[in-house]
Amino acid sequence: MGLSLKSTLLGSKIRILFSVVLVLGVVVAGGVSLGVLGAPGVGGIDNSFGNVTENTTEIRTDITVSNPNPVGISLGGVSVSYDVTMNDVAMANGTKEGVSVGTGNSTVELTTLMANDRIPAWWVSHVRNGERTTLRVDASVRSATLGRSFDAPPVTRRISTDLVSQFNSTEPRPVNASQPLVSDPVAYVNETSARWGEVTSSETPIALRFEVYNAKTLPMVITEIGYDITMNDIEVGSGASRTGHVIEGHTTETIDTRTVIRNAKLDEWWVSHLKNDQVTELRIDFYARVELAGETFRIPLDELTYTKTVETDILGSKGESTDGGESNDATTTGSDGSETSDGSGATTEESTATTTEKATTDETATTDGGSATDESTTTTGESTTGDETTTDDGLFARDPSGVR
Repeated sequence: MGLSLKSTLLGSKIRILFSVVLVLGVVVAGGVSLGVLGAPGVGGIDNSFGNVTENTTEIRTDITVSNPNPVGISLGGVSVSYDVTMNDVAMANGTKEGVSVGTGNSTVELTTLMANDRIPAWWVSHVRNGERTTLRVDASVRSATLGRSFDAPPVTRRISTDLVSQFNSTEPRPVNASQPLVSDPVAYVNETSARWGEVTSSETPIALRFEVYNAKTLPMVITEIGYDITMNDIEVGSGASRTGHVIEGHTTETIDTRTVIRNAKLDEWWVSHLKNDQVTELRIDFYARVELAGETFRIPLDELTYTKTVETDILGSKGESTDGGESNDATTTGSDGSETSDGSGATTEESTATTTEKATTDETATTDGGSATDESTTTTGESTTGDETTTDDGLFARDPSGVR
């Protein structure tokens, strides 16, 4: 009888507790539906990169959950989830269950791993989109008690780069054979231009054009133009194009050739980019195989070496917080230390050998409950060689003062 009484009392307590939980759930749900209690929401999102390995990139996310009620919410469990996309390419997502949210604002910390093999797919979308990327973060809070999800307004960042246009130049550059009994220069490259080719999932071609003037009387045969492409000293492409161009003495010919970035190497580049504080040096070295007066020479085209340093702030974590729509200015930096303003908030510096560019960002954030803020900056730059500076006047612009 004693055991039966204890079971009866215990069962009664469990039933009472269950009833209380059920009643509280109904009260809370009813309070929200009637407007007596406020619905929780997302007040802000901050993202940053964490540890980077050969295969994965850690993304750390702090989500501010706003609870307008005078009591905390944990009954029935609260979960927070988010998704990160770049040009609609899924990069990372995560969910945290069993979150207890106090009154006012609470910060929920989430960590997820992004597979680096997602980078080539994003790169293809970036180049196909004119070197522009829209990064989007979507977050939501779900209460099992209320049986509802509350979505935050998405946060977006727009990132732009300009990797190849600086190759467009009308500055004459000498080609030296550096061989005995051959007077230099043997030729001049009067113009260069570059544009992206048709990007595929496996390769990113760059179409190049050289206008070459034969400084000699005898015909010159350019049988091959070779190249090596590195990004942060990581080889991402190399090869040679057979041209078979014959340039008669004191005449000019236009030579088209093609270089290729192997997309499979880009996840390795990505690791170097993040470990180098999101800074990359792109470098393209050229050589030519030339037949002149019965002799064949392999000539390094040092004057045509192309370098460009690009800096990004993909998640907006290098400068000020992205919460509220702040956008980081884009800057082009060089070696002479001077800065000029283009009136847009961006600063530019001129350099003799290397151009450094922060990617343009245009961020829209509406998670603070206010109106969306759009701030965009653009980069301006000039290609330089020696002591002279030439402005890009178009893809195939001519310099009338050049050697022809």
